[in-house]
Amino acid sequence: MGIVDVVSEFCTLPRTRRHHRRHRKHFQTVEMKVLIDCDGCERKVRRALEGVEGVTAVEVAPREHRVSVTGHVDAAKVMRRVAYKTGKRVEPWPYVPYAAVARPYAPGAYDRRAPPGYVSAAAVVDPAAAPLARASSTEARYAAAFSDENPNACAVM
Repeated sequence: MGIVDVVSEFCTLPRTRRHHRRHRKHFQTVEMKVLIDCDGCERKVRRALEGVEGVTAVEVAPREHRVSVTGHVDAAKVMRRVAYKTGKRVEPWPYVPYAAVARPYAPGAYDRRAPPGYVSAAAVVDPAAAPLARASSTEARYAAAFSDENPNACAVM
């Protein structure tokens, strides 16, 4: 037994290896608002997201200024990556479809900048934040009396 065998006996790694499990992120869709002016901007956003680990699909809607990323990703990491690589301002998608809101024309829900078919997400989160102006009972009676849906309505209109 030489000196090399003695030293190698003390320097060997244990036979059992611990397998470190990486924490796998949940499968999710991250939607964000990014100002996209032209085809070059769209291509720049796509290329910024191609290299991110865990991304399975990237959808870009330039007219709505919306980018959807699907995969096992972290939302904050994806948004930071797009902001860093493109130099554009990135924010979470602030709108929801009309169908998701009970009162889409409440003062806090309606947003002129929203794409067609969408309203502000504030109406879904806190309906009390956007109170709907309600008509009084007498106003409702007069409105129902002159409604087109009422067969006994006054024909003066």
